Amino acid sequence: MLHIKSIPAFNDNYIWLIQNSDQRCAIVDPGDAAPVLRYLQEHQLTPEAILITHHHNDHIGGVPDLVHHYPHLNVVGPKNEPIPTLTHPVEEGNQIELFGELFTVIDLPGHTLGHVGYIGDNKLFCGDVLFSAGCGRVFEGTMEQMFQSLNKLLTLPDETEVYCAHEYTTSNIAFAMAIEPDNQELKLYRDDVIRLRAQDRSTLPSTIKIEKAVNPFLRTHLTSVAKSVSNRTLNAEPLSVFAALREWKNEF
Repeated sequence: MLHIKSIPAFNDNYIWLIQNSDQRCAIVDPGDAAPVLRYLQEHQLTPEAILITHHHNDHIGGVPDLVHHYPHLNVVGPKNEPIPTLTHPVEEGNQIELFGELFTVIDLPGHTLGHVGYIGDNKLFCGDVLFSAGCGRVFEGTMEQMFQSLNKLLTLPDETEVYCAHEYTTSNIAFAMAIEPDNQELKLYRDDVIRLRAQDRSTLPSTIKIEKAVNPFLRTHLTSVAKSVSNRTLNAEPLSVFAALREWKNEF
């Protein structure tokens, strides 16, 4: 069984550490090496791999220093992104074995053109594509690409744990409440998140089941969500609703 630990970095990043029972681990999106090195030393862990979802510096900035300290590290990441430290480029359908569990690579373009996610052991590491109650900005790809990437994640089992890369849940919920003020499950989730953050605790992981209930970007097929952007688009098709939501969130 794999255990997941979060290592906070910068203002709101999470570097995820995937650990097995015999002190071996893998590191997901290490934007900063210093907190990772401290954690590894304090807990006497041996890193074997780094998994990268995309090329932004807050996800890869710590890789060179980590490789310097642990030269044997296998650096796994998207084949079609400019990441010079990769030792194992991957794309949709490739599989990575971590401590007896198989993780499948899925292409998730939109935030960046080559963004990937990793799914295994009922866990999803999705970088900056899906956030709890929100989604990433569309920087390099198109609205349609991001929409399709989110729809791909909607097909995962409800119990799949969602390990995204930022603690954005509070601000995302504020936006979601503006979209669906009468969503009772969203209100309950908001209360849980307020309690967790008041205790300085992480709101993650979420689950696909939770996100289906509270995340407006996964609910664009609903009349209530389409109605919320009716002053921004005359087209009630889910893709148009998604694009209007994402543009509104950029200003929110």
